[in-house]
Amino acid sequence: MVVFLGVPARARGLLTRQAFSHGRVRARVTLWGVLAIAVLSVLSGCGSSSSSSSGGGGRAGLSSPTAPVPLAHTTKATLILDFTPNAVHAGIYRALAAGYYKREHIDLQVVQPTSTQETLKLIDAGKAQFGLADGSDVAGLISEGGDAQAVMALVQAPLGGLIALASEHLRSPADLVGKTVGITGVPSDKAVLDTELRHAGVSPARVKVATVGFNGGQALVAGKIAAFTGFIPDDGVALSASGHPITAFALARNGGPAYPGLVAFTTRRLIVSDPQLVRDFVAGTVHGYEDTLADPQRSLAELQAANPTLPHKLTAASLKVYLPLFRSGGVPFGTLQAANVQAMSTWMLAFGLIKVPIAPARYGTNAFLP
Repeated sequence: MVVFLGVPARARGLLTRQAFSHGRVRARVTLWGVLAIAVLSVLSGCGSSSSSSSGGGGRAGLSSPTAPVPLAHTTKATLILDFTPNAVHAGIYRALAAGYYKREHIDLQVVQPTSTQETLKLIDAGKAQFGLADGSDVAGLISEGGDAQAVMALVQAPLGGLIALASEHLRSPADLVGKTVGITGVPSDKAVLDTELRHAGVSPARVKVATVGFNGGQALVAGKIAAFTGFIPDDGVALSASGHPITAFALARNGGPAYPGLVAFTTRRLIVSDPQLVRDFVAGTVHGYEDTLADPQRSLAELQAANPTLPHKLTAASLKVYLPLFRSGGVPFGTLQAANVQAMSTWMLAFGLIKVPIAPARYGTNAFLP
């Protein structure tokens, strides 16, 4: 049983593996991730095609690259995931299994990183064409002078927040007064905690903070902390599946901005040099996620066929958590919402998570969506 307070019924429990900071390193790494990255230097030079362009338009508030002519041949490209393959990537693996990328003239290689920073750095350096990352991670990279630009949103809200055991009977973050909350130690965890406490009318000084690294779930079950900042589809679902019902307070419903929790991004250089490749990648990805929304069990089966070590029960439960946020907010799948991007910039700037404001048009574009 999972209880979500401050989250509407149709988005209940939908918190993502949000990094809370563009510097957070993912904890779970496999040998395949290390080996796969080694091929990136071979693939990095294969993502361009000879295509010309003519004028095109985008949606208000976001940038509008030119509209290219179709590719005349298949182009090799690399997508670096944000994490080890899991339920949030179901649409990617559906598109691979159905041949949607090949139909769009792309021979797509999907690899996993050894850390969040690796994905950001490799894309920015042109070592791979596309990456997935938390929306705030991409904002951090742009703030530091990176060339990144988001081209679609896979998840429409920040999916992190405070997680507690249901046995704590918390009704709001205000009930944490006098108790201890675990954080990983990165600055954005504290920003999340402070945002939710202040929204509940509580001074952050009235709550104790302990740095627990990536062991928030273990510390919670052991009774060392009353709550922790975590990712509901990972930490929360894992706790629930192991017999520990939780209560979660989503950042976006407790004072935080509703920014995209997971985006696909590339560089402005690639957008200018090969806009057709970008358009084809987005088209294939959208098709995969539209299929996932229509038939999640098929996409789940294809995800697990490609990644047989994924635990079925946990992955299925996680996918149920993600599905409503693949298309929420009354917008077509993939849409980057300018107002939400602006709210993210304002929030991150206020907590020192970025150095300069980021305009929605600089952050991302909807021009490549079908």
